[in-house]
Amino acid sequence: MSTAIDSAVEARERAAKILQKNMHNNEPIAGFMIERSEEVPEFDADAYVLRHKASGARLLYLACDDENKAFAIAFKTPPSDSTGVFHILEHSVLCGSAKFPVKEPFVDLIKSSMQTFLNAMTYPDKTVYPVASTNEQDLLNLMDVYMDAVLNPAIYSKPAIFEQEGWHLEVDAPEGGSVSDEGSVLRYNGVVYNEMKGALSDPMSVLDGAVMAALFPDTAYAHESGGDPLHIPELTYEQFLDTHRRHYALSNSYITLYGDLNVERALKFLDEHYLCDRARERDAEARRLAAPVASLPGTAEHAGPNLLEQQAPVICEYNRQEMQTAPENAMVGLSYVLGGSGALDRKRVIGAGVMFDALFGSNEAPVKKAILAAGLGGNVVSGVQTAYLQPVASIILMNADSDVAHDLRRVVEQECARLVQEGIPRDRLEAVLSSSEFDLRQRDFGMADGVVVACEALNTWLYDDAAATSALQYGPIFAELRQELETSYFENLLKELVCESKHFALVELVPTEDAGSAASIAHELSERKSALDGEDLAALAARVEELRRIQETEDSPEARATLPRLHVSDIGAAPAEPPVTYDETSPLPCLMHDIPTHRLAYMKAYFDLSHLSFTELAYAVVLARLMKQLGTAERSAADLDTLITSELGFLSFSTTVLRQGDWRLARPILQVSAGALSEKLEALAEIPHEVWARTVFSDEGRIRDVLTQMKISMEQSFINAGHQAALLRAMSYVSPAAVATDQMEGVGFYRFLRELIEHFDERKAELIERLVDLQQRIFTSTDLVMSFTGSDEDYQRFWRVAGNLGLAPRTAAAKELMVPLPEPRHEAFIIPSDVCFAARATDPRALHIATDGTWQVASQALTFDYLWNEIRVKGGAYGCGFKTSVDRRIACYTYRDPAIDPSQERIDRAATWLSSFEPAPEEFEGLIVSCVAALDAPVKPYGLAARQDIEFLERRSASWRAEVRDQVLATTPERVRELAGDLDRALAAAPLCVFGGKEIIEASNLDLVPVDLFG
Repeated sequence: MSTAIDSAVEARERAAKILQKNMHNNEPIAGFMIERSEEVPEFDADAYVLRHKASGARLLYLACDDENKAFAIAFKTPPSDSTGVFHILEHSVLCGSAKFPVKEPFVDLIKSSMQTFLNAMTYPDKTVYPVASTNEQDLLNLMDVYMDAVLNPAIYSKPAIFEQEGWHLEVDAPEGGSVSDEGSVLRYNGVVYNEMKGALSDPMSVLDGAVMAALFPDTAYAHESGGDPLHIPELTYEQFLDTHRRHYALSNSYITLYGDLNVERALKFLDEHYLCDRARERDAEARRLAAPVASLPGTAEHAGPNLLEQQAPVICEYNRQEMQTAPENAMVGLSYVLGGSGALDRKRVIGAGVMFDALFGSNEAPVKKAILAAGLGGNVVSGVQTAYLQPVASIILMNADSDVAHDLRRVVEQECARLVQEGIPRDRLEAVLSSSEFDLRQRDFGMADGVVVACEALNTWLYDDAAATSALQYGPIFAELRQELETSYFENLLKELVCESKHFALVELVPTEDAGSAASIAHELSERKSALDGEDLAALAARVEELRRIQETEDSPEARATLPRLHVSDIGAAPAEPPVTYDETSPLPCLMHDIPTHRLAYMKAYFDLSHLSFTELAYAVVLARLMKQLGTAERSAADLDTLITSELGFLSFSTTVLRQGDWRLARPILQVSAGALSEKLEALAEIPHEVWARTVFSDEGRIRDVLTQMKISMEQSFINAGHQAALLRAMSYVSPAAVATDQMEGVGFYRFLRELIEHFDERKAELIERLVDLQQRIFTSTDLVMSFTGSDEDYQRFWRVAGNLGLAPRTAAAKELMVPLPEPRHEAFIIPSDVCFAARATDPRALHIATDGTWQVASQALTFDYLWNEIRVKGGAYGCGFKTSVDRRIACYTYRDPAIDPSQERIDRAATWLSSFEPAPEEFEGLIVSCVAALDAPVKPYGLAARQDIEFLERRSASWRAEVRDQVLATTPERVRELAGDLDRALAAAPLCVFGGKEIIEASNLDLVPVDLFG
């Protein structure tokens, strides 16, 4: 730990030496004035707030010892309608620029850089373009491409970008006819158009939009920032360009730099290339010459960005939002605006988050418990949405009964009034604050820290230039809130926020069979077609053909040469990975990971399930999910919930299937994972043991609640991430291990769960009996492997407290796990959606195909060279990909795709494309660099230990990652082309599975068997 701290001090000193002197003397550095500096201990960083004198660009730099450096540029982009213009711009500016005139620089960077994060995001009031890399030169390259993309995009000279990423009309001729015939049909296509068709197939998104419109009817938040398919076609190309010109201005920008980097070099680069007077004049002249349309009357060239204004308090007693969706998707939303000074009142925002977590964060939280007890619906989710000028506390009732909206509000406000009067339980508030302390110390955000910093900072910075770091400095506020436990602060806040609210909305989402927006779009297209004659339709078809020609035209060598590139020589050696020690001298066999963890400790226990029968696997999943949700012999469920939250950072029970060498074998396991502050190490041993050994299964009502919540969660995932479900189901047609996985987390488990709920009353006694039996048979020391991550001192302390965790060898007779043989199917699962998700998958070992590191390179090329252009660019699907895992799987998928057959036809041609793969040397080197960078990407301590555990349990050799890395580095274009034959065999053997809307499935000519998944 001391080495890391010393390095952090050195990083701060380097930044201070460069910046503090200029700030003290009030001197600019690279055109930037340094306005102030502050410590941000939450990220072990020093923050510097700067402003570029000539351009007005704001900049925040966090100097810290993080090799995963980051850059972001953001713009304030509050929408004035629901055409999704800012979402379309987010996509479009990354489709080429003045300096980098290639079609897809974004894709080129993914497949050629050492990026650890590369994306862009549209929020309700801002658009953010963040990148991260462990290589400083690579970060500068990424900065260069992103800055030119947002400031000098090719959209001004290439209208086809708007058509491709936003929307355009297409005309389909009747079978055997021409587009001019009577039976021809118009339809909309475009990447964002199709993405939002999928996004707004999610009832949660529709409800959220309706609630925001009710809360903020007079502001930007009333509009769908992503775009509503009903309104996206209202956006014109001229409006699109005008919106970019008004909002993508440096005076409207927010730039973030993060990590251990040469900040002076970065600032000079930004100034010289993009911010100084000369650079801005050059860019403005280039845009003027590229887009004569920009000077047309009515484009408001002199106007500034859209305003972002506060909404005066409004009360929406009740709104009804109808949606064509399954009946079980009925929902009610109840939301309260926090008030006060909005996002800038950090104590109020964070305090409300802590309070709502205490009141709604689990089934035992008092207000959620009251809602469930009232029998109003299947589940309740809640939280504080902070990324708004006026943050909102939201409560959503899922799987709601009919006409319960007012009942929900009554229960919520009555229970809140009771808590104001009697006091919010201090143990629950204390528990949430303790859990927050763990999160502060862990700092595991699931992505590069610098990207999180860039986005989090905007939660205040966007609304006040003086608040650049306010959203990052939350440690002192948690300390204040701990002191407020001795006062009535939380009760007063609850009273103001809920009981006496003057700004709230109650909205009910009502499922209907009416086609709704789909019918409106169909009617609008029919009217458009009736206004077109044969010549118009032919011209429209010609325009689409021209768009296809543009999409299929390859970038010239000269254009490709403009992109900055790293070389294999820039990669360096593989990062050292801490060794894993398998300790058989401890009370239980244990994998020891001695990794710096900021004084945290992690424990995992891997219980073998291969002694269960196949039928019992689904019950084991239910058992795992019920752990923590029920009381134990010593504690009520409420007391246990509070204990876990206060003493542990997290505790989870989950199941998975290990993928081992023999493809015909399946080894399911139940894993228990927990984390704690080092000073609370005893809880890491004691609480998991109490839960797995002493849980009591007598609360039938709570068991039913948990099963219902599981079902709702799975249905949401089928709608929002159907490609994941399709990949698993497709794999289960060929792989015994995937058959077991499907039984535990896929369609097989969903059907088991649904049937169990439908017959709960007659099966509950048998269910409880099975759960008790499984509890006794699973939680034993037989075939158990433990894992511990933390210091050696904490490791020794853990075992002194844990002993053998109360575990004894299994005495019950083992049943032989007989997994049914895979069955070839061609299923198309009908879900309430306007798009589809499709996947094909197979196990290469069954075909005697060795998927070594060469396949990693081929996968990258197939995804971003072939499928991206064929399925996303031409076909309009939001996403697609080719996946390989070494000796485990070959698969491809499409995501939010408007149709099934065209994409599958293109996938069928993938092997032919690969057989003629002839990349330029620099492009191929980029593929190698990106694949190695993915293998070398930094991983947080807990994630690294979990990865090493699975590699050990799957019997991977200690050197396997290094071997794959060497194979990637040794790959040549010839070796990639040689894979075409194996790819052709794999695709021919890979069954197709689809999740999608009924109309899309019925329109397919493939041999698919429709299955109504929710019916």
